[in-house]
Amino acid sequence: MDRLTEMEAFANVVDQGCFTYAAKKMGLSKSAVSKHVSNLEDRLGARLLNRTTRRVNPTDIGLAYYDRARRVLNDAGEADALVTAMQRSPTGLLRVSVATDFGVSHLSPTLGDFMQNYPDIKVDMVLNNRFVELISENFDLAIRIGALEDSTMQARKLAETNRRIVASPRYLEQHGQPQRIEDLNNHRLLHYSQGSSGSVWKLNSPSGEFRQVRTAGSLSINDGQSLLNAAISGLGLAYLPSYLYSDALKSGQVVKVLPDLPPTKQGIYAVYPPGRFLQPKVRAFIDFLVQEFSHKGPENWT
Repeated sequence: MDRLTEMEAFANVVDQGCFTYAAKKMGLSKSAVSKHVSNLEDRLGARLLNRTTRRVNPTDIGLAYYDRARRVLNDAGEADALVTAMQRSPTGLLRVSVATDFGVSHLSPTLGDFMQNYPDIKVDMVLNNRFVELISENFDLAIRIGALEDSTMQARKLAETNRRIVASPRYLEQHGQPQRIEDLNNHRLLHYSQGSSGSVWKLNSPSGEFRQVRTAGSLSINDGQSLLNAAISGLGLAYLPSYLYSDALKSGQVVKVLPDLPPTKQGIYAVYPPGRFLQPKVRAFIDFLVQEFSHKGPENWT
């Protein structure tokens, strides 16, 4: 007899509470299901079920065996589903959460190529600057930058970005170029109002130590691109990732402030809910992004 069929028959009897309903679920006769269970008990040398005229209940040994058998059956079902899905072209609605600045500057320009390659996938990209709950808010994945705090999620690294202080040449002509971290206290520091570290810049000092500088000032913005625009306009110093300032630096709209400070590196990740089976649409999108960003960062994002 097939060992997996014996397990399935036994598990269905436990689930349904009787042989009759288990047989209907499996599309077999009651006697065939009974024979499968009897063969399983004979092979194991243990009684797995207590049989009465009204109900069938697992013994203590049967209950322990049921827990393991159900896991095996679930894994077998996932394996079958995986093979079936991998033979199909990825399809369905893909919901993606991404920070506004990265989404506008680097993710949205790639969507045309992705959707051309996978015409059966519909993309719903949500731009926001808050931490979304992937499962409860029905997102398939999120693009997150920096340290990953939620260890229950799975992640794949896409690229790296450097964070540096930048300012417009006009601002530095008017207010002077800082020479040390301490000099930042005498400058206008533009504040990212939704940063996880609050109104503090965490900088790497030349000695390798982390230094903290408070940034509470006259301007707070909850969007990185808008902070860059403010810096370009000469409103102050901004501490930004290279994926934002790279073009402006190349064109001379901003320059590096304290350029000898070691940059703070941050990873850019595709984050998705845990599970043994990654949906083909999610896998296709992540693989596409890995290839798309393979030549980007940590400093070059032009």
